[in-house]
Amino acid sequence: MTTNSPVSFSRRGLLAAFAATCVTAAPTYSNAAGFLRGGGDIRRIRMYSGRTGERLDTIYWVEGDYIAEAVKEINLFMRDWRTNDVKNMDLRTIDIMAAAHNMLDSTEPYMLLSGYRSPKTNAMLRARSSGVAKNSLHLKGQAADLRLNSRSVSQVAKAAAACRAGGVGRYSGSNFVHMDCGPVRSWGR
Repeated sequence: MTTNSPVSFSRRGLLAAFAATCVTAAPTYSNAAGFLRGGGDIRRIRMYSGRTGERLDTIYWVEGDYIAEAVKEINLFMRDWRTNDVKNMDLRTIDIMAAAHNMLDSTEPYMLLSGYRSPKTNAMLRARSSGVAKNSLHLKGQAADLRLNSRSVSQVAKAAAACRAGGVGRYSGSNFVHMDCGPVRSWGR
């Protein structure tokens, strides 16, 4: 059977098909830095928001290139849900999140508790809690607070710390891990 109809592929559709056929090994803690430097051919991020009900599952980087459409989706997803303000997220933070998730060998999406925070939201949170920094990296789009129900705070924090690419905060009492692309440091239990 032959057909003369043209075949049309979108870049997103092609990438999705490609990703579905790829089998990649999860990087180990020892080669996490290699993953961030380009050791992986594909970078994917999976998240959902309990606040908005939104879900995100996207390949945002392929063979050294960020995919503009996917990055735009990530920025919108990680917006300040209280004010609806959107900020361009620092892609180094997204890379840390993706590398840590890959090391954890989990298909469960992260629950995003906080990505970008507007100054108004940060001030409100600071008034409620002493644990919110005045100059939080959330204000710059350089941080995320995340949870994985299938992994402990300790497991997620160890994976993020293995990247040696930013800050990692353990908030065991609230069951989340803070990841950022600021100076390498860690805190919490």
